[in-house]
Amino acid sequence: MNNMPKVKIGIVAVSRDCFPESLSVNRRKALVKAYTDKYGAEDIYECPICIVESEIHMVQALEDIKKAGCNALCVYLGNFGPEIAETLLAKHFEGPKMFVAAAEETGADLLDGRGDAYCGMLNASYNLKLRNIRAYIPEYPVGTAEECADMIHEFLPVARAVDGLMNLKIISFGPRPLNFLACNAPIKQLYNIGAEIEENSELDLFEAFHKHAGDERIPAVVKEMEEELGAGNKKPEILARLAQYELTLKDWVEVHRGYRKYVAIAGKCWPAFQTQFGFVPCYVNGRLAAQGIPVSCEVDIYGALSEFIGTVISQDAVTLLDINNSVPADMYESDIKGIYPYGHKDTFMGFHCGNTAAGKLSFCEMKYQKIMARSLPEEVTQGTLEGDIIPGEITFYRLQSTAEGILRAYIAQGEVLPVASRSFGSIGVFAIPQMGRFYRHVLIEKNFPHHGAVAFGKYGKTLFEFFKYIGVPVSEIGYNQPASVRYPTENPWG
Repeated sequence: MNNMPKVKIGIVAVSRDCFPESLSVNRRKALVKAYTDKYGAEDIYECPICIVESEIHMVQALEDIKKAGCNALCVYLGNFGPEIAETLLAKHFEGPKMFVAAAEETGADLLDGRGDAYCGMLNASYNLKLRNIRAYIPEYPVGTAEECADMIHEFLPVARAVDGLMNLKIISFGPRPLNFLACNAPIKQLYNIGAEIEENSELDLFEAFHKHAGDERIPAVVKEMEEELGAGNKKPEILARLAQYELTLKDWVEVHRGYRKYVAIAGKCWPAFQTQFGFVPCYVNGRLAAQGIPVSCEVDIYGALSEFIGTVISQDAVTLLDINNSVPADMYESDIKGIYPYGHKDTFMGFHCGNTAAGKLSFCEMKYQKIMARSLPEEVTQGTLEGDIIPGEITFYRLQSTAEGILRAYIAQGEVLPVASRSFGSIGVFAIPQMGRFYRHVLIEKNFPHHGAVAFGKYGKTLFEFFKYIGVPVSEIGYNQPASVRYPTENPWG
């Protein structure tokens, strides 16, 4: 996939000068070996220039890891560690950073071989807070070389997402459609968390589209589409215009990314889009998502941001769906009850008009937008990719700013069931444990919009750590709580 950060973590060991430096040296070497043996050497760099004991050492280590091309940092407490120098290192390193600490190896060497990093991590965390430095500290940050290697590997997707966010530009086209204000939100929080935003008119996009008429690259893109759609190519007459639109967006990205490395798009798709462009952009949105450039529907800026985060974390295409409709009782009784371990209220259907990447559908056909076609000529609503979403594990999530500028998020893990949707669009039958309560006491209670991002796999742990890292208050990260845990707004008498 393109549009994707690559992370290289610089491992810098630290030592308090009243402890043997050899403790940190040997433990750093053991850590690097453990990581390399299990995960390879591509993602890490061992800083050999010094063990950081002082501010001068801190500057030397900082220069070394920057020179080595590191865009993430792991501060490794080989022993107690110098809390000032180690936190200054984190302060002056501009990328994502983490802290881990060495466990003692053996009861046979607790004199000169004891490092006290268990204690040192407390001082490190205190000083990070004093300096307002955000850093990732694992759930249990003290471990053997092998355990710390696993912690660093778990940090990789968090670091990718943080680096991506710091270098992201979201490009939007037009205001939200009438009666779809739900996804509107203040953009100030985008700046607060490091993203940039470029807002454009649909007329700018319309002009750019017309300038791509007759583009010599169109036939090659059409051929790609034909190969991807196969027997599902039910609207071949629309492919050339869709290819023209895809090239328009890709060229816009290259011209407008500016100094940012990565881009996400919040696109317009109605009410005037289809009548003026002569198609709907759903299929193109899904194709770009598969290439690593997420495109949200209905100018959903925080939806595009959420999609990008999930893409970077999962290194896979994501999709953006409406949390759309309940599963009919007769369908639950015939296709789900007694077959899968879910109650009726655990299930719902996630849907959008046709924006999900072809590779994330069990089958697909190019069709028209049924809802729009109820009030418009069918020929201008062509361009949706319809099919049932592939069954398997998913994570439903979203990052959102409220109207008051509060940063909120939610995460819920579940699955898409292998149950036929019997409906239209890009759609699936979803099951999330305790979804009914989550729907009421997180999604409704916290005023989240109807769009949710879907990552294909279990990424709740990583998303939770990422949201914490960028400053979302833990109290504002909602999740589907088990039946034994009551939500604050839940009536205790049922």
